[in-house]
Amino acid sequence: MKKLLMMCMAFIFSLSTYAQETATEKKATKAATEKLAKAKKKEAAKAKAEATKEKTEAAKEKATKAKAKADATKEKTEAAKEKATKAKAKADATKEKTEAAKEKATKAKAKADASKEKTEAVKEKATKAKTKADATKEKTEAVKEKATKAKTKADATKEKTEAVKEKASKAKAKAEATKEKAATTKPAKKIKETTEKAPKVADKVTGEYNGKKVYTGPRGGKYYINSNGNKTYIQE
Repeated sequence: MKKLLMMCMAFIFSLSTYAQETATEKKATKAATEKLAKAKKKEAAKAKAEATKEKTEAAKEKATKAKAKADATKEKTEAAKEKATKAKAKADATKEKTEAAKEKATKAKAKADASKEKTEAVKEKATKAKTKADATKEKTEAVKEKATKAKTKADATKEKTEAVKEKASKAKAKAEATKEKAATTKPAKKIKETTEKAPKVADKVTGEYNGKKVYTGPRGGKYYINSNGNKTYIQE
């Protein structure tokens, strides 16, 4: 009985020890499993972080490249805009030059047309002038011929006139000599100065005395105006 009890107690102790060992093993297994899980989770988290980091780096690099590309595109766009602006300015300048050239050409054409019309008018005028000149030349020739005949006649007339003049000169010289002779025989004229002023309405001029005009008054008196502006009568 005692032996049975001992055996029962040994069995119970064995069961208790086994249970304890099993529990310890289970606990150890659970801890190992949890540790392994934590390690795996940590590895997974680390791998995920690495992947995220790589993705972030890749995204950053992609963004940098995209920014660089955008900057390059922007520069190209700015250059294109500047080129387009210059091209437009050049086109505008060319257009202005073309318009100016057209306007100049139009004015030149108008001037040329006017000049042509003027030239035609001058030619027509010159033709008429030539026709008129030819007619005038013919008339001139006729006039010259007539003038030659007239000159011949005039020369003959001149000779006759010279002869008549010479004869007249001799007659005049003779008359002058007769006059001088008559003057020397005339009695000297007497003059009488007065304070009588010259009339507002001049009397009739009837002669000359010592280079002064001699007037005849309404009563027949003859006088001239002296340096004082008064009448000086001439008595025969």
